[in-house]
Amino acid sequence: MAEFAFVVEATDGAARAGRLETPRGDIATPAFMPVGTAGTVKALTPDQVRGAGAAIILGNTYHLMLRPGPERLARLGGLHRFMGWDGPILTDSGGFQVMSLGGIAKVAEEAVTFRGHIDGSPHVLSPERSIEIQADLIGADIAMQLDQCVSWPAEESRAADALRLSARWGERSKAAFGTRDRQALFGIQQGSTFEALRRESSERLLQTGFDGYAIGGLAVGEGHGAMCDVLDYAPGLLPADRPRYLMGVGKPVDLVEAVARGVDLFDCVLPTRSGRHGQAWTRSGPINLKAARFAEDPDPLDETLDCPASRDWSRAYLHHLVRSGEILAQVLISWHNLALYARLMADLRAAVADGRLAAFRRDFLAAQERQG
Repeated sequence: MAEFAFVVEATDGAARAGRLETPRGDIATPAFMPVGTAGTVKALTPDQVRGAGAAIILGNTYHLMLRPGPERLARLGGLHRFMGWDGPILTDSGGFQVMSLGGIAKVAEEAVTFRGHIDGSPHVLSPERSIEIQADLIGADIAMQLDQCVSWPAEESRAADALRLSARWGERSKAAFGTRDRQALFGIQQGSTFEALRRESSERLLQTGFDGYAIGGLAVGEGHGAMCDVLDYAPGLLPADRPRYLMGVGKPVDLVEAVARGVDLFDCVLPTRSGRHGQAWTRSGPINLKAARFAEDPDPLDETLDCPASRDWSRAYLHHLVRSGEILAQVLISWHNLALYARLMADLRAAVADGRLAAFRRDFLAAQERQG
């Protein structure tokens, strides 16, 4: 991690505001990473993503290995050049997608074997192959260890088996990754909703040693309350001098509650998925722009945001685009949603730095309740 550094600049309770330094640019934390599953943040250009306030994006190993293929990506100069994004990219390992494949994937000690959902072609994904794809072929700045994620509810024995396999795979991922100056490797804490298992997972991860640590196995059906219960202790089991990344989360309320509990990085498809279905996120919750009440609403989504999609078109116009099935609706609402998420992260950083996170959190939750 010679060219990577994580600096905690302020704390407020368990919450941290800091800076993740990478060779491709610094990331102010807490930060939200838009998801670019197949080499694109859906409906948006890289300039729009950057303009919305994103400093880092996420790419998906499973989808990129199926199409266009990692070797092809390498021949074309890696994912950064391929998609025209010059900032940092974090790639997930493919483990979550393998879990979602269910019965068509076979998990063994050596590797996962499965058939791709596109054409049924057979694939083998081992910890070593996952690292090769992420670090060598895709060219990710931050790679993730291969892990086994279990859905909720999970029996304690099944969660224990998965975390121990993930720990062994973490050791193999670290060995395959080796020592690199311009790339970092994160380990993944597992254990479902069992505190003793989360503790065991963390201890094993620390024995291996990683540049950063993720909290996996949440946002898989357990619900907001159960997730927060886990986050009451899970971040504190990980090193304070390394970034903590909560995978696949989520709604703005999830982000606020997780930051308050010590999480630094997030990713989720929600803002762009919502945008493609006519749902815009606001400071007081989501609104459905298909609704008739917006047909003559002259107000923009949020004129205080430095984003054209948020300030330059009316809700009435966006309603018209959504109801007409126009592609521009997907572009503008997704763009706005990412800008709203970036502003929320900036507001959280400022609240932590000023020692007023409790007040920010109280006001935020009150606004959400009024909207609900």
